[in-house]
Amino acid sequence: MSDATATIRPDEAAHFGALAADWWDPKGSSAMLHRLNPVRLGFIRESIDRHWGGDIESASPLAGKDAVDVGCGAGLLCEPLSRLGAEVTGVDAAPENAAAAAAHAEAAGLDIRYMAGEIGTLDLGSFDLVTCMEVIEHVADKPAFLAALTTRLADDGLLILSTPNRTAASRLLLVGAAEAVGAVPRGTHHWDDFVTPEELSGLLADAGLTVTQTQGIAWRPGKGLHLSDDMSLNYILAARRA
Repeated sequence: MSDATATIRPDEAAHFGALAADWWDPKGSSAMLHRLNPVRLGFIRESIDRHWGGDIESASPLAGKDAVDVGCGAGLLCEPLSRLGAEVTGVDAAPENAAAAAAHAEAAGLDIRYMAGEIGTLDLGSFDLVTCMEVIEHVADKPAFLAALTTRLADDGLLILSTPNRTAASRLLLVGAAEAVGAVPRGTHHWDDFVTPEELSGLLADAGLTVTQTQGIAWRPGKGLHLSDDMSLNYILAARRA
């Protein structure tokens, strides 16, 4: 495996670290993430119930389980995972984000561990649930990064990952239009780094994982962001050890 420290791009970490103070503002620079979060959580909850065969009515399907969100930002996903019952760790490349996440969790009365650094170099142990939302497109060495995620996954663990697809539609809408109108901060996306579902499935297979479910995250007027069979913009998948 390549040197794990090479997966973080310093300029990417600095870009997102500069947004730390604004991350929890639903109308600020991370507004799109606030809209994405409920859609992601719908997929995550369904995947949890399918993977472990739990009670679909339970308010705490992750009780007794450990979860890590890699590239956690200021904790937008960590906090709902904690409320679902998990013991949660959040890891982010930007220390500013980890600090903002810890402060927000403390104010919310949630016991979440946050750490800054490279997932492959931190001594964290293994987790039942590993989540990684909109991160793979920002790392320098994708195989090394996925290998590092896999080392954090327990034998019966579940990995959930989301990322933009590399299509003409995503170039036009996610990079061009979204940044032009300020829906996402300029410089957030580099289209050439996007990964198709087929490519990502292959990379995960190389890391020893099998994809068990993939859904698109689409948008349309009147409905907004939603889970869909249309993967032309963005998609989310679940995987387990092969």
